[in-house]
Amino acid sequence: MIIGLLTAVAASACYGTGSVLQAVGSRKSARREAAKASTTGVTQHGGPSLSSTAKAAVTWEFMVGTVLDFIGFGLGAWAARLLPLFLSQTVISANLVITAVLSIKLLGIRLSRAEWGSIAVVCSALVLLATAAGPEGSGHTPIETHWWLLVAAVVLMGGGTLIVRLMGARAAILAGLLSGLGFGALGVGVRVLNGISPFDLGTLLRDPALYAILVAGIGGMYLHTVALQIGSVNGATAALVVGETVVPGMLGVLWLGDASRPGFAWVAVLGFVVAVAGAVAVAWFGEPEPGPEADASPEAPESEAPESGGAQATAAQPLHTGR
Repeated sequence: MIIGLLTAVAASACYGTGSVLQAVGSRKSARREAAKASTTGVTQHGGPSLSSTAKAAVTWEFMVGTVLDFIGFGLGAWAARLLPLFLSQTVISANLVITAVLSIKLLGIRLSRAEWGSIAVVCSALVLLATAAGPEGSGHTPIETHWWLLVAAVVLMGGGTLIVRLMGARAAILAGLLSGLGFGALGVGVRVLNGISPFDLGTLLRDPALYAILVAGIGGMYLHTVALQIGSVNGATAALVVGETVVPGMLGVLWLGDASRPGFAWVAVLGFVVAVAGAVAVAWFGEPEPGPEADASPEAPESEAPESGGAQATAAQPLHTGR
């Protein structure tokens, strides 16, 4: 249990740090597109184009953040096999707290009392969850359910990506939810994956859950990048947390046999609900910050900035947190 908790915390730290660096890289790319008055950076629906997303992904900040994400993925996968999913996924989702704190330095954001209070709530809820968590389920499931997991991952990531592109700039919340569901499916897939213990490469490659992990992981990262580029509204990160924690947590209990310690079920439920609510609050109370347009013309003096309410007024964007 202790090793699993330490692994989940380390994964959360990697994800949180990576998210801040990815946000920095995404915004740097967006400012460059705005400065060039590029018309190729968005689709006809107002969302980021594939080329714009690719440019964001090749900034050094984004690449370092992605490396940290991969490290976090490995640690999170290990934690998912050592802990009940309702505990491992919730601890990992606490990267919101790490992201919020790091954003003070890297993004110049000041946390309000409400945000600090929400962070304290999340930390308290994680203590409740760790206290109440019992042994994880076996994770052994019929191979047919692995196929269903693969189908669900393809439908969610493929269909979701199409819908997000059609919705354009209005898709921030949906992109956040879908990326969270993708990361949640990844956690479930790691938990049920065959051929790990004992290791058997042939069994591993024949398991549909392996390909569900790849589809959900790649799709989740892409949709998360899109959400960062869009400049997500307050609910986008909250949706990611819900998708990443609630669904796999429920599947772990109902499908994989995860359970709390005897007599501590109510503590586990309370800790889970409070942790999700606290993580949502961290995202919800995120302090607005200037959008990429604010830095598009660095030569212009502040006195020449357009007045609020004008057609070219600086757009406000909230703190981006999450994977």
